Amino acid sequence: MDKGTLIIGAGQAAAQAAISLRQLKYAYPITIIGEEPYLPYQRPPLSKSYLSDVSSEDEVYLKPAEFWRKFNISIKVNTAVQSINIDEKQVLLDGGDFIGYENLIIATGTRPRKLNCQGSGLLQVHSLRSLSDAKHLKVELSVGKNIVIIGGGYIGLECAATAIKKRMNVTLLEAQDRILARVAGEQISGFFTEEHRRAGVDIRLSQQIAALHGDIDVEGVELSSGEILPVDLVLVGVGAIANDELAKNADLDCENGIVVDEYCQTSRENIYAIGDVTRHPNAIYNIDIRLESVHNAIEQGKTAALSIVGKPKPYSQVPWFWSDQYDLKLQTAGLNSGCDQVIVRGDPLERRFAVFYMRDKRLIACDAVNSPAEYMGARILIARQSCPDADMLADPSIAMKDLLS
Repeated sequence: MDKGTLIIGAGQAAAQAAISLRQLKYAYPITIIGEEPYLPYQRPPLSKSYLSDVSSEDEVYLKPAEFWRKFNISIKVNTAVQSINIDEKQVLLDGGDFIGYENLIIATGTRPRKLNCQGSGLLQVHSLRSLSDAKHLKVELSVGKNIVIIGGGYIGLECAATAIKKRMNVTLLEAQDRILARVAGEQISGFFTEEHRRAGVDIRLSQQIAALHGDIDVEGVELSSGEILPVDLVLVGVGAIANDELAKNADLDCENGIVVDEYCQTSRENIYAIGDVTRHPNAIYNIDIRLESVHNAIEQGKTAALSIVGKPKPYSQVPWFWSDQYDLKLQTAGLNSGCDQVIVRGDPLERRFAVFYMRDKRLIACDAVNSPAEYMGARILIARQSCPDADMLADPSIAMKDLLS
C-alpha cells in the first residue's frame, strides 16, 4: 500500500502542494505536519491588514477546516518532526511516534533572525513571523506608546505604518545607510523614507544597537552612540534564517537553505523541498537563489506536486514581491542586482511612478509604486528577457502594452 505524501511544515507552500496534488487526481494519503496550533494561513496579512484590524483571524486562514476534511488531507497541528530516516522512509515525531511516507516534501520555512546583544531576551521584544507573534504584538499596539522598530525592510516599514495609524510614537532604526536596501533601488528607498518621515516616523539610518535595557520588560534601546531611546516595546525585523536543520541532519544538500533542482527535487530521491527554505535555480538570472515570497511558495508547491504525479514541469519564473504602506502599494518584479542603468517613469511627487533596472540593455527588474500597469508589463518583459527601448520605458505617455508588442 502506498504510504502517500508527507509534508513537513504547514505554511503557504505546504498547503499549495497538498491542494495541487488533489487537483492532479492524486489518490493516496496526504498528511501535513505543523508545529503551530493553527491550520495553514497566510503570512503577508500579519504585518498588513491583520495587524491594522482590517482583516480578522478567520480571513487569514487559507482554507476552512471543512475544506481539508472534504479533500481528505490530514493536518497534524502542534506537532514537530524530530528527524527524518531516509532509508526507512519515515519521520520521528516529537511524541515518539513514526510516520512513513512514499514521498516527502519539506516546507519548513524560516524563522526570524534575533538580535545578538544584551537584553534581547527581555519581555516586550517582539518579532513577527507567526500568527501567534501577530496576536501578541497586536495587543500591545495602542495610542501613545513608544515603539522602536529595528530593521527597515518590508516587515519593519509595514509595522511602522500600522503603528502610526494607531497614534503611537514610532522610531525606526536601520543599520544600513538606506531602508529597503536589500530589495529596492535608491529612488524607492528615498521615496519611502520621506513618506514615513512625513507621517511621523523617526527614521534613523546607519544605526547600530549596543544593548536593550530593562528589568523584566524592555525599557530602553541603547545605540552605539550611547543614546538610550525610551520604549514600551521593540519590534525586531532584521531578516530570517532558513529552517534547514532537519534536512542537514538527514544529509540532504544544504547551502543557506535546502538545495533543490528546477523540479523541487532534493539530493535524495522522492524527497522534495519547497518555499522559503529552498535554494533553487533561476534560469532567467542564471543563479541559485533562496526567495522569501508568497509567489515562490505557491509555485514551488505546484511544481513539487507535478513531480510527484509524474508530470514534471521546471519552475522558472520572475520573482515578485509586494508591500502595503499607508495608501501606497509597492510592487516589485525581478531582481535588480548588477543593474547598470536605472530609468524612472512618472513623477514620485505624484506618488505614482515606476523604476526600471537594466543590465546590458535587458530589463531585469522593476519597482512600481501605485503603478500596476508598469509592474505587470515589467513582469512580462523580464520573463521574455526583453531589451525594451529606454526612452520608451521612461515615457509615461507610452502605454506599457505598446512596449509589450
